[in-house]
Amino acid sequence: MLKALVMIPLISAGIIGIFGRRWSERLIAVMGCGSVGLSLLLAVRVFFVELWARPPEQRLILEPFFSWIESGPLRVEWGFQLDALSGVYILFVTFVGFWIHVFAVGYMRGDPGYARFFAYMNLFMFMMLVLVLADNFLVMFIGWEGVGLCSYLLIGHYFDRADAARAAKKAFIVNRIGDFGFALGMILIFATFGTLRFPEVMGAIAARFPEPEALGEVGIVTAIALLLFVGATGKSAQIPLYVWLPDAMAGPTPVSALIHAATMVTAGVYMIARCSELYARSLTALSVIAVVGALTAFLAATIGLAQWNIKKVLAYSTISQLGYMFLACGVGAFSAAIFHVVTHAFFKAVLFLGAGSVIIALHHEEDMRRMGGLKRYMPLTYGAVLCGWLAIAGLPPFSGFFSKDEILWRAWASPVLPEPWGHVLWGVGFVTAILTATYMTRWIVLTFEGHERFAHSPEGHGGIAAPRESPRVMTIPLLVLAALSIGGGWMGISEAYTGGRLANWFEQFVGPALARAPVHPDRLAVVADEPGHGWEVGLAAVTALAVLVALLWARRFYRRDPLRPAPSLLENRYYVDEIYEGLFVRPLVRGATVLLWRFFDVTIIDGMVNGVAAFVAACAAVLRRLQTGLVRSYVVMFVIGALIVLGYFIFIGDRIPAR
Repeated sequence: MLKALVMIPLISAGIIGIFGRRWSERLIAVMGCGSVGLSLLLAVRVFFVELWARPPEQRLILEPFFSWIESGPLRVEWGFQLDALSGVYILFVTFVGFWIHVFAVGYMRGDPGYARFFAYMNLFMFMMLVLVLADNFLVMFIGWEGVGLCSYLLIGHYFDRADAARAAKKAFIVNRIGDFGFALGMILIFATFGTLRFPEVMGAIAARFPEPEALGEVGIVTAIALLLFVGATGKSAQIPLYVWLPDAMAGPTPVSALIHAATMVTAGVYMIARCSELYARSLTALSVIAVVGALTAFLAATIGLAQWNIKKVLAYSTISQLGYMFLACGVGAFSAAIFHVVTHAFFKAVLFLGAGSVIIALHHEEDMRRMGGLKRYMPLTYGAVLCGWLAIAGLPPFSGFFSKDEILWRAWASPVLPEPWGHVLWGVGFVTAILTATYMTRWIVLTFEGHERFAHSPEGHGGIAAPRESPRVMTIPLLVLAALSIGGGWMGISEAYTGGRLANWFEQFVGPALARAPVHPDRLAVVADEPGHGWEVGLAAVTALAVLVALLWARRFYRRDPLRPAPSLLENRYYVDEIYEGLFVRPLVRGATVLLWRFFDVTIIDGMVNGVAAFVAACAAVLRRLQTGLVRSYVVMFVIGALIVLGYFIFIGDRIPAR
């Protein structure tokens, strides 16, 4: 069943890629969306029939496919593993991915690369399913690299545009930097444990390292964990490798939705959760992850305050929300991180698709300074994105409230970090929540409210036609995802909100597949006295109140002056791209040009090759004089040679002593 679930999108990608150019858009859409829909149906069946029905301790299904590598001690099978963690992932990946495919049918209509687009989208789904269902690190790495390749192909869909081609290359190169760390970590895992299979590696870690390595200690477990985290910072856009994600907005909007909401950028969070037994043995690695996640969340939120491109605001929002997820992993709340992955997939998908609906309505305009007043033209899109806005802001009872406040609470009460660092990270997350509410309100006001700032005239009278609501093939996915942005968070409602009467279903289901958070030695004496439900509800209430105040203030502020100039430092993203350009890109390009090309390639390599050619040519020039083609010359040379040989024997040969 797992093999069919994974292979259907791959087969569809191959068929569309080979034959799609000769097909109609309708047939391509049926094939592209239908393959993901079939994978969704299989995911639902395998989740509820084969996984859900089992007792928690037996929720592990291993399905070998074929023997892949057998070389010395290295034995790798291509196999799949389904447990609670991967089960949750295949459900929301196929579900959200299906609706994004449906939306793309309308968004990409008339595009000359229609078949190529859907072939790559299906290939992307295949690679993501391989990543989350792999039963060993090497197969996961194939999916890991595969989603990176597909992101390059999809971001560069408009390859005839310089910005799209440049963004695709940037995404590919930055991810390769992170993936180098992942590869080193994988090699170190095999060298340490002699296997790459997840069950065997995690079992060996639990047996060989029963106690976590202390904060500041860098042993073998910490080294592996930090190397893998380098890969996660690239794939999931954390400091310092987040710079590729905003530029990825150069691709079609459905690509942005697929990458940001359900697939590629959540791969780093999935990998850390999959390796939670490893990370639970290193307080140093967890602390690094928590700090990097909190700083990334805050930094990206401040940049989001000053962007004018409708999709780049959402891109920095994604980076910030991913920071929350890594913060949760760093404080040992792995289930809370995965919960936020799921709710984020719902509300971020509806926000990106809503942005795509606006872009189509405004004839591919993406600058919010030339929008405004669209809610009267696009009421369905406006209503859907309102749900996503309130969800990402974290207002109850929308889905983002339950997952975001779960993370903040776990940061406050985390046993992983020494006092007062848990409270400090909670403070960073709290401020980030206020910033999120502010910049997303700005996004809503500039796009949908206030005065119209776009030029249009009625159709048939010249100029640009007035914007109008998107067709049903685009609005239905918006409404479905908006509904989940409202109610999707109830699956993981904390026990604190019901006074302990209802258990946190999501945590109970996913928890057995994840490791328990380690306890810092300084917290052993007080871990039993951690604040209870009252503190959790109180902190959530404080956060919700602060978010509500931020929403109301920001709406009033930006309605009064929507085009208020943003601080140049934030508008230029702290000049991080320029700093990277000066410190790394230009020196590397200059070094490659001067050293590798002009000296090594031209002087050494070409010099050797050309030198051999020149030597052969010189020898040929000499021999050419001997090979004149005249018989008389050959007779003369023969006679001269004979005389030389005769003279040798007459005058020299008899002087050689006999032996």
